[in-house]
Amino acid sequence: MQPENALSVVAVIPARGGSKGVPGKNLRRIGGVPLVARAVSAAHATPGIDRVLVSTDDTAIAAVARAAGAEIIERPAELAGDTASSESALLHALDQLDEQPRILVFLQATSPFIDPDELAAAVARVRAGEADVVFSAFETYAFLWRIEDGVATGVNHDAATRPRRQDREPHFQETGAFYVMDAAGFREAGHRFFGRVAVAVTDARRSLEIDDLGELELATALAPVLDAPQDAIDVDALVTDFDGVHTDDRVHLDRDGHEFVTASRSDGYGIEQLRRAGIPVLVLSKETDGVVAARARKLGIDVVQGLDEKTAALRAWIAEHGLDPQRIAYLGNDVNDLGCLAEVGWPLAVADAHPRVIAAARIVLTRRGGHGAVREAADRILLSLAEASGTGERTLASSTERERP
Repeated sequence: MQPENALSVVAVIPARGGSKGVPGKNLRRIGGVPLVARAVSAAHATPGIDRVLVSTDDTAIAAVARAAGAEIIERPAELAGDTASSESALLHALDQLDEQPRILVFLQATSPFIDPDELAAAVARVRAGEADVVFSAFETYAFLWRIEDGVATGVNHDAATRPRRQDREPHFQETGAFYVMDAAGFREAGHRFFGRVAVAVTDARRSLEIDDLGELELATALAPVLDAPQDAIDVDALVTDFDGVHTDDRVHLDRDGHEFVTASRSDGYGIEQLRRAGIPVLVLSKETDGVVAARARKLGIDVVQGLDEKTAALRAWIAEHGLDPQRIAYLGNDVNDLGCLAEVGWPLAVADAHPRVIAAARIVLTRRGGHGAVREAADRILLSLAEASGTGERTLASSTERERP
């Protein structure tokens, strides 16, 4: 019997540093967010989970998980090798707690599309005593085969009989995304399956588990479809590219070779509102033309231009201002922005960005470069500030405002 003061529900995410199939797998980004951070966010978004722990032997994973809001369990080397079981990491994590939980939730960071609603329903079933273990699986009517000595034979069917789908009983394929367990029963069994085992039937589209680079690429392609839309952007600073972000990526030339670009006054007003709210803005650009500095000077923001490689300049600016990279948004449009996008917690892409930039982004804006993309980013940052202040209201003027920088 659990003590009365026992924690209700604790989620543990084992995330070791070593990975053969996909090196650095738990830090790979899907939808602009590292896998381990996605798992932490899913746990935090699940009603009823009291604590979220990440068990890891890797300092980089620990830093990302901590920034996402997880507590860190330092995983011993002997429990972090290729042959170490997930159960050993879970038991070790439980041993580090002063108070034992009633329910243990085991999440895997390699499942990038965990649905908090489905997870919450599984927790409720264990809490109600309906089952000792509830694990995620999706319904399948697939005909399975095995090959022995080059000969294929049916596993779950008679190859000579091919009944219609509606005449067959479904099977359930384990996704690996989550396992919700009675904690005391797990300790006693030492394994994730014990007692009364039940299935949480999940959306098959979210069942992808990443074990190789092909699955990583597939998850990247699925993220824009499966991730919930995000309105607010919760950051402390905004950094942008110039051409293709503040402009439409075109240049106009006169007969003497002088260059002209078109910028959005709406973007300028958005930046003005960010400055008033105390949000610093930086422009990083490869372009050497004076128009970049002139526009930054007009907007009253920092600029560094003439850069062949922007990442070092971004890091230096972050250090100079004492900022947390995970609390910065970077807005880009082309492949030379990929390094900066990977440095920050909120990589953003304009609507007409290069496909690789869109794949790397946490949010793809609805507006194109030079057509209000910077304003849209500013609006979303200001919305986050309004929500944090408790007003729940936008404090900025309409995007049709005429008096803008």
